[in-house]
Amino acid sequence: MNSRFARLAYACACSCIALTGLFIEAAQATPAPAAPNATSPVMAGVAQLQHDWARIKYQTPDKDQQLDAIHQLETRADALTHEYSDSPEAMIWKAIILSTDAGLDQGLSALGKVRDARALFEQSIKLNPNALNGSAYTSLGSLYYQVPGWPLAFGSNTKAEEFLKKALAINPDGIDPNYFYGDFLLQNKRYEDARAYFQHALAAPDRPDRPVADSGRRVEIKQALAKIDNTLAH
Repeated sequence: MNSRFARLAYACACSCIALTGLFIEAAQATPAPAAPNATSPVMAGVAQLQHDWARIKYQTPDKDQQLDAIHQLETRADALTHEYSDSPEAMIWKAIILSTDAGLDQGLSALGKVRDARALFEQSIKLNPNALNGSAYTSLGSLYYQVPGWPLAFGSNTKAEEFLKKALAINPDGIDPNYFYGDFLLQNKRYEDARAYFQHALAAPDRPDRPVADSGRRVEIKQALAKIDNTLAH
């Protein structure tokens, strides 16, 4: 089970890559770059969660510091979803933070956190499936292929592929849906198909409001492509 939950620290849920040694205190979080859609208080709050999550994930090398910072971010996400209980965007980011927490912690509470995350993604889809360019479908799909299957949890490759394809239908050129579908294909040893999606992800346009996330994701994509090349060469 631990090896499967380790994969949750990927993006929503994927493996954390340490780029520089920067520890984030929630009370001292630096302002996020202005996001094009951060025109309301809830979207400004979501933009700040995105910004700080990316810095924790990609710029905090120490696992204990990551976990402390994620717990602080989780508290802020709780407050945002409590204040804006009908916001699918806030739900999505609370769920992503819960998933990341589960991937870092890997303790007995991890299963509960990923189940809570799944429920939030599902609720956000009912409210607006297109919110944040279909991010709920991307993250929900990533949960389904990264968590254990029955009887431990709800993992399912069939559901994972279904949701990841829905994400791509909404955002076909996005870096995250292409990355996660590529990663799903890689885990299932569909190497050439995975390569195509990773390359598409690598060519995705920059998101001006999310430079740290884009930079870190591109590192992951290049590592995945190198893994494919290495596997096929042997």
